[in-house]
Amino acid sequence: MKKRLIIFDMDGTLVNSSLTIPNAINFVRKNLGFEPLEQNYILSKVNDNSINPAKVFYHCDKFEADHEKWFSQYYSQNHHKELVLYDGIESLLDRLKDHGYYLAVATNAYRRSTIESLSHFGIYKAFDTIACCDDVTKCKPHPNMLHKILDELKVDAKEAIFIGDGERDQMAGERANIDYIMVDWGFSDHLDAVRTLDELLERLL
Repeated sequence: MKKRLIIFDMDGTLVNSSLTIPNAINFVRKNLGFEPLEQNYILSKVNDNSINPAKVFYHCDKFEADHEKWFSQYYSQNHHKELVLYDGIESLLDRLKDHGYYLAVATNAYRRSTIESLSHFGIYKAFDTIACCDDVTKCKPHPNMLHKILDELKVDAKEAIFIGDGERDQMAGERANIDYIMVDWGFSDHLDAVRTLDELLERLL
């Protein structure tokens, strides 16, 4: 069946946020009275599906409203200085749009942060819809946001591809019965992952 929809993860897939995410998490920790964590340690846990990130990062059972407020505050004030769009992403999106694909984003980031980031790089309008962690009851690795995108765009799961950089993305894709492509220019290192945008284009076109 011909693919009609390509869904992207954001952090580590479209955008290099390897500085902003640790800094934002440490900003929340500072407001909670905790010492900062090492950048590499945070990045190693971002896509670790075996942990409860709220417990690891903030020593609580689940994320609270203040965590979102402080994280988004840091993101809003610093994303334009710290985020980097991976080379070639803008032209990749243009080529996919030219081939008639629907494009979407499924990210565990908050909606406010996501819109600010994608808008900053001038690619927000390239996407037909986005689904963020605060749009659904459960974030990735649960498939809720992928189902939301499929329903909104009225596309069958077999007509979609999900592109991400970690196990949470892969598990969400499998649970939604969507074909998945792993890339390795983000926070994770997978031996069988796609390593360049040229290789990714060959898989998609």
